[in-house]
Amino acid sequence: MRLFLAGIMQGSHRSAALHDQHYRGRLKQLLAEHLPAAEVYDPLADHAGSLEYGDEQARKVFLRHCQMCGEVDAVLAFIPEASMGTAIEMWEAVRHARAVISISPLVHNWVVKFVSHYNYADEESFLAALASGEVAARIGKILQRA
Repeated sequence: MRLFLAGIMQGSHRSAALHDQHYRGRLKQLLAEHLPAAEVYDPLADHAGSLEYGDEQARKVFLRHCQMCGEVDAVLAFIPEASMGTAIEMWEAVRHARAVISISPLVHNWVVKFVSHYNYADEESFLAALASGEVAARIGKILQRA
């Protein structure tokens, strides 16, 4: 299974700054423990210096990541607050019949509600579902319907 780890990076910052990215390490560790065969792509791992990219390089990376979301099996989106980039990645995944699983307290946000196949309101509920096999089963069902 190929997973794209989407999630808030710049969010609504007006400056060239990132939100705390520690969630990426936590989620990658959980995925490695509970879905050991999964190949997880973390866009920040390959582009840690992306805030320093020029416009041409940044555009190329952004568009490639959007394309990847339509090619992987599933997008796991961590969205503790609104994230335009993550919303686009989720949209590209669902548009190409890929599974979209989100972790977000934004349960009334239309992107979370209508683009996610399933949303977990917090990391704890996601961890419980991951450990029980529920997440893998949900992804499998979504991909079978495609």
